Amino acid sequence: MQGVKRRTRKWMALAVTALAVLAAGLGILAPSAAYAAEGCKVDYKIASQWGGGFTGDVKITNLGTAVSSWNLVWTFPNGQRVTQAWNATTTNSGDTVTARNMSYNGSIPTNGSVSFGFNGSWSGTNGTPASFSLNGAVCTGTVGEPSTPPTTTPPPTGGADAMETVQAMQPGWNLGNSLDAVGADETAWGNPRITEALIDNVAAQGYNSIRIPVTWDNHQSKSAPYAVEDAYLDRVEEVVGWALDADLYVLINIHHDSWIWMADMNANRTVVEDRYEAIWTALAARFRDAPPELLFESVNEPQFNNVDDTTAYALLDDLNTSFHSIVRASGGGNADRVLVLPTLHTNADQGRLDALSATIDALDDPNIAATIHYYGFWPFSVNIAGYTKFNDEVRADLEGYFDRAYNEFVANGIPVLVGEYGLLGFDAHTGTVEQGEKLKFFEYAGYYARQKGITLQLWDNGQHFDRTAFTWKDPELFTAMKAAWTTRSGTASTDQVYVGRTATVADVSVTLNLNGTTFQGLRVGSTNLVQGTDYTVSGSTLTIKASRLTTLLGDRSYGVRGSVHAVFSQGAPWRISVISYDQPTMSAATGAAATFAIPTQFKGDQLATMEAKYADGTPAGPQNWTSYKEFGRAFNPDYTAGTVTLPTAFWSEVNDGQKVTLTFHFWSGRTVTYYVTESGGNVTGSLT
Repeated sequence: MQGVKRRTRKWMALAVTALAVLAAGLGILAPSAAYAAEGCKVDYKIASQWGGGFTGDVKITNLGTAVSSWNLVWTFPNGQRVTQAWNATTTNSGDTVTARNMSYNGSIPTNGSVSFGFNGSWSGTNGTPASFSLNGAVCTGTVGEPSTPPTTTPPPTGGADAMETVQAMQPGWNLGNSLDAVGADETAWGNPRITEALIDNVAAQGYNSIRIPVTWDNHQSKSAPYAVEDAYLDRVEEVVGWALDADLYVLINIHHDSWIWMADMNANRTVVEDRYEAIWTALAARFRDAPPELLFESVNEPQFNNVDDTTAYALLDDLNTSFHSIVRASGGGNADRVLVLPTLHTNADQGRLDALSATIDALDDPNIAATIHYYGFWPFSVNIAGYTKFNDEVRADLEGYFDRAYNEFVANGIPVLVGEYGLLGFDAHTGTVEQGEKLKFFEYAGYYARQKGITLQLWDNGQHFDRTAFTWKDPELFTAMKAAWTTRSGTASTDQVYVGRTATVADVSVTLNLNGTTFQGLRVGSTNLVQGTDYTVSGSTLTIKASRLTTLLGDRSYGVRGSVHAVFSQGAPWRISVISYDQPTMSAATGAAATFAIPTQFKGDQLATMEAKYADGTPAGPQNWTSYKEFGRAFNPDYTAGTVTLPTAFWSEVNDGQKVTLTFHFWSGRTVTYYVTESGGNVTGSLT
């Protein structure tokens, strides 16, 4: 690629403990300053602390001659460990920690200061280190004689570069359903044509990387030698160039081809291999001289038809190995470009991880990264089987997923990129998962990925960032995600307080999830409410007083009447909506199954889930292993129209002529029971 500038990264590299221990064990030291410090002072404080974890803030003041780079060394007194750092890279060797400057904060003038922070783990006691040494000189708060700089060994190339590259890509964003769209061109799936302004605005949101999925099927000859259209390569190169010029790391791949034609590899191996190799040969040649901020991903979500896992692993190994050989042999920047290899289905089940590990071990290439995708615990992600809340089971699934990826790869020096993450329910309806529960998922995913040194790239097929207005369709969600890039946010047991429209207004309590923060206060807009008058706090229990609720409820008409925001010591505030409601009601109806909708007066309430059972109590409708149906697929509320629709997908798996009892569960805790019978394509619905 001609004319692409080399960039200086603007984002901190996150330090991963396992890689640091590996580096320390190999005797690798980062270069020190040309001269050690003559005098220095260190301010160390614990900014926040929670069970098993804490956040530390460190400020270095140089009292001597200016230094051009620095390393700060200390020893923890109680076995603490740094798990992640910002504005510095850290290594642990037993209890001793060495923090080194980033490219942008190495210089400290005389009497100048630099600060960095970290998250750490602790148990029992979290004591303060007794002393600190800057570039080999003990920081006493006074000026002394300069010491001799230590002998150093240059940092390694290869694997360390791959780790640093992938961590510098955090956070990332996907340009989904554009160049990967299956159809005539990039607008085939409803998104506008990509513009340079879009890319620039994505970068302006704070993202450091962009994944550009590309589907090649309609732009490749279906006969040997399977040539790729030059015009399409030109278009991909144009978009990649915009992203590089916007100072973004860029990842391109082979995308939906994985299921369009590659899935038949076992039955049509020669053609699949030839097509695959033709694409990567063309891409390797086109981007041979692109800067190292461009990464290649061998294939998206690899899958193979009519084979067992053992065969599938072998087929994927063949593709990944071929990809590696083609790119490396093309020379130029491709000789050591970071290459990203997926697990089967980009899934983090242990067998998938083990199979990819075997491939990576055989390649023996330090510039390899692994990729997986994560869309959450499936019943929660699509709101089925009664999983309406971000509960302990949902959280445990997330932790297990990231833990397995960390233990398999990151702990062994191989970076992990979660090339897509989000909630599957977004594909049907962005309201599939209730707002507060959605925010808890994204807050925790961002936090836990940081603990494991794993980079996340948000899947956005147009439902999140408006690609012409350049605004977020859910600003509250983006605020929560952005906070999770660097810190934790407090949440609460709920973001909804329901008050009956004619009921006596009483105090209402919610439980705060502090997540290592401290509660600072309650606000309405920019106005701070008065503790003791408008609210009280006892431990983690926040109680909103009846007098404040009455003010917020106003005339008590149905719906959200106002909201308060719980403010914490860090992260995003937590909104709590105050809602006036009455018992929802439904009316009898008849109609064709294809268009049947239940007239509904929601009366300010919101639908959480729906149960469907036959008279004998067995589940009815699709996914008949559970009575709780899938939100947005088997039922869909329309609050504006005043209906709940039961689409064809529901009726196609209901027994003809058999009465079904529907129980609608609302977020207020209220329920409505309704009966439906479908016969010959026509539906009768009633309250009895």
